[in-house]
Amino acid sequence: MLDKTYPISLEQEVIWGDMDAYQHVNNTVYFRYFEDARMAFFSQAGVVEHKEATGIGPILASTQCDFRAPLCHPERIRIVSWIDNIQPKRFTMHYRVFSLTHQRLAAEGTGLVVFYDYNAGKSCEIPASIVAKIEAIQSGFES
Repeated sequence: MLDKTYPISLEQEVIWGDMDAYQHVNNTVYFRYFEDARMAFFSQAGVVEHKEATGIGPILASTQCDFRAPLCHPERIRIVSWIDNIQPKRFTMHYRVFSLTHQRLAAEGTGLVVFYDYNAGKSCEIPASIVAKIEAIQSGFES
């Protein structure tokens, strides 16, 4: 799993403040790791700029995480993400968090992302330009 190429891949250190009283990374922190990958994907796909220009952008409808192995400080991690199940108004993002220090999968999860017209206050179709950029980022990647 560690050598597989993913459309989005980030590396960072586990910081001391992410640990809890049980001496491992607190479960809530994994959702921040997922957010880091999601925002990197959105940045590359032009989603952030599109939202600023039009008021149309993503909103996280649901998310979940399966924990596979604990992470601790000091540890280096790799966070990866990809998208599938693109529908007119939504898609599914997948995430994995790997411990590079211990060469193992630490967590994996998903997030349902819905496109939303923030001015109108309702869901809307994903702009074709955004879908095209997502597909370009993922070209050559198979989940």
